Amino acid sequence: MVNPMTQTKATRARRLPREAGKTLVTGVRDALRAQIEAGAYSPGSRLPSEAQLTRDFDVSRTVVREAIAALRSDGLVEPRQGAGVFVLETPPDLNLPFQNIDFVRISSMIEMLELRTAVEVEAAGLAATRRSPAQEEEILRTLGELRTQAAAGRATVEADFALHLAIADATNNPRFRDFLSMIGTNVIPRRALAENTDDAASHAYLQTIDAEHEKIVNAILDGDDDGARAAMRLHLRGSQTRYRTLLRQREN
Repeated sequence: MVNPMTQTKATRARRLPREAGKTLVTGVRDALRAQIEAGAYSPGSRLPSEAQLTRDFDVSRTVVREAIAALRSDGLVEPRQGAGVFVLETPPDLNLPFQNIDFVRISSMIEMLELRTAVEVEAAGLAATRRSPAQEEEILRTLGELRTQAAAGRATVEADFALHLAIADATNNPRFRDFLSMIGTNVIPRRALAENTDDAASHAYLQTIDAEHEKIVNAILDGDDDGARAAMRLHLRGSQTRYRTLLRQREN
């Protein structure tokens, strides 16, 4: 059981302002992770209820669920049917896959984009046939958030990743989310490309990405599984092409 004094400190910390550019899911996830790592919730203790976290963070239940899912993927918590979400023992450092990737190297980014294409093309197709109305709403919400961040000139990596996670969730196969969460936001092709383009080119790039995302989302909402697969393939292969172009430019 959490000490009442510790609980008060944890609650105050959760109410601190979120960092600019972070999605709501990321803000909640990071705040809870910080509390767990600081010992506010010891191994075996139960996190506050979903309803309580919703009130504490002033976010929707969907945001809380996604944040908890991210913590679960990291091995920090475990939901138990009818009992709540419990903090796990801190796992030892393991030699996990995808931990030795140099995301600064363009070749590594191309390799990961090829792998993502193999997985996410099928995820898009499954999402088109399996999505629920609530999942449709979440896909649209994350697309809207991505556009809001881009229009405001803020970083879009987290929002982009959230959209891909929402599509993965709409497959109703949790392994798709687990796969993307294990790789993390570093696979979103933004930083290296942005560093090597001027403002006009960056704006054109974001417009291209937005059009590609819109085609994916529309196909999923229309229940067009073949169209969703084709749109996701075009999107991820387009990213591969852009990175290969950058690689050739660096070699010349």
